[in-house]
This record gives sequence, C-alpha cells and structure tokens, in this order.
Amino acid sequence: MNKTERQETVDSLSALLKDTPTVYVTDFSGMSVLRMTEFRRRLRAAGVSYVVVKNTLAQRALAANGITGLHEHLAGPTGLVLGTDALAAAKVLGDFAKEFERPTVKAGLVDGKTVPPEHVKRLGQIPSREVLLAQVAGSLNGLLYSFVGALEALREQRGTAS
Repeated sequence: MNKTERQETVDSLSALLKDTPTVYVTDFSGMSVLRMTEFRRRLRAAGVSYVVVKNTLAQRALAANGITGLHEHLAGPTGLVLGTDALAAAKVLGDFAKEFERPTVKAGLVDGKTVPPEHVKRLGQIPSREVLLAQVAGSLNGLLYSFVGALEALREQRGTAS
C-alpha cells in the first residue's frame, strides 16, 4: 500500500468516524471467512458497518477526529464496528459472540465516551424498543386491572352494607 492509498484510507475512515457516534473495537482473530461474511451480513442488516483496518491507519483517523480513548486498544487484528445505534451494534456483537465465541470486544466509544467491553456486553442485553414498549404496556395494563378490581370490590362492599 503506497502513501496515497494509505492517505485515502485514513480520509475515508475519518469521514465514517465523523458521522458515527458509536465505535466498537473488536478482535476478529480466529474467525473464518465464512464466519466473517455472516458477521458482516448481520451487522449490515442492523444498519451497522464493519471495517477491518490497519492499526496505524485507524489511529490516524481517530486522531483526526479528536478521539483519544481507543488508541491503546488498537493492537493485533482489529475491526471497527461503526454505527449510529449503539444498542443494535452491541446486540449483534453479543449474539454473534455467544454463538461462535468470536469476535471479542476490546473497547467501545458510545456518544464520545470510552467504555469497557463489559459495558458493550450489557448494552447488547437490553431488550429491543418494541419489547420494552410491550413491557411498559403490560405493566400499565396490570395496574389498570388491579384498580378496576379494587373499585369493583368497593362497589360490592357498599352494596352489601346498605
């Protein structure tokens, strides 16, 4: 890779990082091409991209965007998960790692803050928006059902007292 190609790679990665509030640094060592293709397909379906890049070029692109917390994690085989939805990216990472034990998360950047791998794992365990809304609706339904039951019992009690 000559100097102009390296600079083009840094520039394109810098542009991606500028538009992306969420970055997860992963180690993909031990993944076959088939697994990597499946992983990228799942990320793409979630609206997230995956970039395998040389560590020095990633450091330059991160520095160009003023991101300093991830430099120490850029060692060995490195892939960057880039997306706007931190939960969707973490969910795909967690589910895929649960299935195949790879890739491993080294660190993350969520809304400008560096987070450890445990935080990314916890983000991946949060239920989807639809599930959370259903849980809230179920809780409200249960409260309303209890309230109606209490009013009905009060009505029956007053009916027998007179």
